[in-house]
Parts: sequence; C-alpha cells; structure tokens
Amino acid sequence: MHEYELILTVTCCLASALVLGYVTQRLGLSPIVGYLLAGLVVGPNTPGFVADRHLAEQLAEIGVILLMFGVGLHFHLDELLAVRKVAIPGAVVQSAVATGLGTVVALALGWGWQAGVVFGLALSVASTVVLTRVLADNNELHTRTGHISIGWLVVEDLFTVIVLVMLPVIFGGQVVGVGGMLLALGVVALKIVALMIVAFPVGGRVIPFLLNRVAATKSRELFTLTVLVVALGIAVGSALLFGVSMALGAFLAGMIVGRSDFSLRAAADALPMRDAFAVLFFVSVGMLFNPKALLDSPVTAVATVLVVMFGKPLAAGVLVLGMGYPVRVALAVSVALGQIGEFSFILAALGTKLGVLPPEATNALVVAAIVSISLNPLLFRMVAPMERWIRGKPSLNRLLTKRSREALATELPVREDVDPMYRAVVIGYGPVGRTLVRLLKQNDIAPTVIEMNIDTVRELRSQGIAAVYGDASHRDTLKEAGVAESANLILSSSGMKGSEEVVRIAREFNPEIRVLARSSYLRERAELQRAGADEVYAGEGEVALALTESVMRTLGASAEQIDRERERVRTELFGKESEVRES
Repeated sequence: MHEYELILTVTCCLASALVLGYVTQRLGLSPIVGYLLAGLVVGPNTPGFVADRHLAEQLAEIGVILLMFGVGLHFHLDELLAVRKVAIPGAVVQSAVATGLGTVVALALGWGWQAGVVFGLALSVASTVVLTRVLADNNELHTRTGHISIGWLVVEDLFTVIVLVMLPVIFGGQVVGVGGMLLALGVVALKIVALMIVAFPVGGRVIPFLLNRVAATKSRELFTLTVLVVALGIAVGSALLFGVSMALGAFLAGMIVGRSDFSLRAAADALPMRDAFAVLFFVSVGMLFNPKALLDSPVTAVATVLVVMFGKPLAAGVLVLGMGYPVRVALAVSVALGQIGEFSFILAALGTKLGVLPPEATNALVVAAIVSISLNPLLFRMVAPMERWIRGKPSLNRLLTKRSREALATELPVREDVDPMYRAVVIGYGPVGRTLVRLLKQNDIAPTVIEMNIDTVRELRSQGIAAVYGDASHRDTLKEAGVAESANLILSSSGMKGSEEVVRIAREFNPEIRVLARSSYLRERAELQRAGADEVYAGEGEVALALTESVMRTLGASAEQIDRERERVRTELFGKESEVRES
C-alpha cells in the first residue's frame, strides 16, 4: 500500500462530502444526499480521482458501529411504551408491506426470493437522521406526530438489529434444511441471551464505574476515548466471544451507557466522531453507485422509488387512520417515514457481502435514498395543505376522521408547556451558582443546573433540583436543560471555556432568552456581549468597585461622594453598554 493512500482516500472522501454536503444543505436538502453524491464523484464510475473503496469500506465499518451505538444510547423504553399501541403494530405492518413489495419487485426482476427478502427489508427502514431533522425543522419533534414517528422508528431500529443478527444465519450458506435453520437460529438466540446476561448485569456496573473514574479526571479527551473504547470494544467482543454481529454489540453498549448518568455527555463528547465516520459510510455507499447501470435498467430504480415513497407511506397512513388518529397525524407520520437511509445501506451491505443481493440492488437503493431524502422535507410541508383539502371534502373528511376522538381519548397526553418566565438555566454550581439557585427557588422560579461534576449533579437530583451532567458548550446539553423553554440563562462560572459559544447556541434555541454572564477579566466582557449576553459581570471590575467603596469609606467620604465615585469608576472600566455592543 502506498504510504499516502489512506490519508489521500480519507481526505478526498471528506472534502468531496463537505463540498457537496454544503451545496445540498444550501439547496434545502439533507446533507446525506451530498455525501452519497460525493461517493459517486470519488468512485470508480466517474472520471478523475478514484478513492480506495476497500479502505473507505473498512473505515465505514467503524461508522456503522458508532451509528448503532448512538441508536442504543438514545433508546428510551418509556417513549416507546407511550405510543406502543400505534408504533409497534404500525412498524410491524409497514415493514411487512415494504418487504413484500420489495420481494415482488425482486422476483419480477429475476433476482430470486432471497434477494427479494433482503431488498424488501432494506426498503422498510426509514432514516433516523432524516426523520428527526424533518420533525425538528417543522416543530413537530415534541408533538403527537413526533412521538408516534420516533416510537415507530425505534421499533424499526430494533427489528433491524434482529435482522442483522439473523441474516448471516439464514443466508450464510452453512445451514441445510428447515431443521438446520431452526437449530442455527436457536444457537444464535442462546448466544444473544448469553451476551445480554454478561452485558447488562456486568457491563451495567463496570462501565458506569469506569466512566465515573475517568470523568473524575476532568479530562475531556480521556472521557471521549473511554466512550469510543466501550463502543468499539463491546462490539468487537460480541463478535469474537459470542459470535453475534458487531452491530448488536454496539447497540447494547449504547443502551448500557444510555442508562447511566453519563448518557448526555457521551452523546455530546463522543458522537461527533460517529458523525465523521458516518459520512465515510455514506460516501462508501455512493462509490457503489453506477449511473450506467441505472440507464440500462431504469425500471428497477423507478419501482424502488415507488415502494419507498408510495407503498410505505400508504401502508403507514392507512394503519394510523384505522387506529382512529386525526388525518393530519396520519399524513405527517406517513410522509415522515417515506424515505430510506443509513440502516437500509447497512442491510444492503450485509446482503451483498453474503452474496444475496446483486449490484443493481445497491444502485436502486442509492437512487431511492437520494430521491426520497431530497423530496421528504418538501412533501412534509405539504401536509397542512393536504389536510385542508381533505377538510374541504365533507364526505371524505367524515370517513377519515370518525374515530379520531376515540384515539385521542386513549392516548397519553403530550407534555404541557411550562411558562418560561418561571424557568431558568444556571451553568455551574460553585458558590455563585449555589446562591443563585437558592434565590431562584425562593422566588418560585424552577432552576435547572448544568454541571460537569457528576457527584454534584447526583446531589442536586437527590434534593429535587433538576440537573444535567454535561458540557454547556454542546447543543444537546443546552437542549436537555431546557434553554428553549426558559426565560433566563445564567453563566455563573468565571473562566469557563467556550462561554461565547454557549451564548450563541442559547440565542439560536431561544432568541428572547435573557443571558447573564460572569467573566474573570474585563477584556472578556465585550466578546460575551457581542455573542449576545445581556449583562456581563467581570470579576476585575467588581473587585475594583468594591475596593473603591472601601477606600472612600475609610477616607470619610459621604454616601453621595461614594456613589459618584463608583459611577465614575464603572464608566471608566465598563464604558457604555451601546459602545461595547457596537464595537
């Protein structure tokens, strides 16, 4: 291997993904479309530089492991249980319909039933990245539609994990007859049970203990490294010791970390690595795309797109309506799930590795992903006009909404919004933060504390005070703390790294939030105010004012003279607010 081959492949893949991801983002599309196109650009099917596909695929394997770790990390059983009556049967029925349609397409193309089943399973799984992005962009993430869609997707992800484990057993070529297949499946089930027995009781104690010890060092690098070692180590150990897929091991590792106090920090600190490797995964998939094959067999691509964008949504919409949900919820859920993404390619890659799927199947999946991901945000914006059109047809409206009230009456209520005026987020729980939290509570304002000391977080929670363990400069941490629903944000720690970024992110979440910040030095004050802080209290300035007052009192100055001198010193040190903001 040439000494520069690895770095050249990684650099070109990431650079192409950056450029095309930026272009698609600016066009209002998902960056995933750009990443897939980047694979086409650096792949063997277009002129110019050709990246080493073998190296890209090896790096993409790490992306798959970290993607599965992230799924486990964010898996919340209570969210699934809240919408289980619609999400579980919905995901099962939709997956069955998509698999059936995919099998029909494969059989019509002469691929055989084995390829058809794998192809159909790949078509049945929606993209977590795309779905959450579409819901968030349309303010639907925390609504009834968002809860159902996320719960639905959780079931699909769990089903995918099971399929990834079972495919090598069923199509690995080592099993003969129905009896042999059942025996092999039983052996795999025993291995999975053994893995879970070791992972949860043992790993559930060892991993939080390990993370706790590393977090005590206050080293972000060591913590990030520990999370990555846990994810990769359990994934590899699952394959070597228990003979199951690394994807399942990574998913279980995510679940273990997700049940600990370190879940939020693990997501904020370690999962950016996941995003980088996930980009390489999408690029490696794009490298498989052959435009010539698409021109030779356009029917395959068209049929695949129809299954993804019409067959799947239709099945989802009919089922949601049949369970009595409103037309708008049915439309929104069906449209949100009408796309495919990362797990479709993971399944397809395994099917190709097992010799089940032909190359043209991956081509068709890439086309369907690009088309469905590109159009999904645009189609979601059409949900409201489509609902209004249906409401304008009295007979159709009565037919589709007659059971809506019944479903709403039996559904768990969506969380009610809390008045932002009675909420505040406090970053840091030192002497200043402790005093502020006490004052807020005494005045009936609910504080949420963000703190990097896990022991402090546990103590606060034991006292009934909301606390989040994590770095406040990460979006997920501020989001978890409820910055978007709070009237005040207080940075009580001086010398905190990334204070300006914290203020900027908070302003993005909540432009109306009032930000009070503390800094060590006067020179930091202007930068914090430019970032969006309303008030900044510099330690140097406050000490100067306190010393001025003390000296003046010692000299026998009157209260009026002290006030006048304090105002003069304040103007000299801090200047006028408008001057600072405009500079």
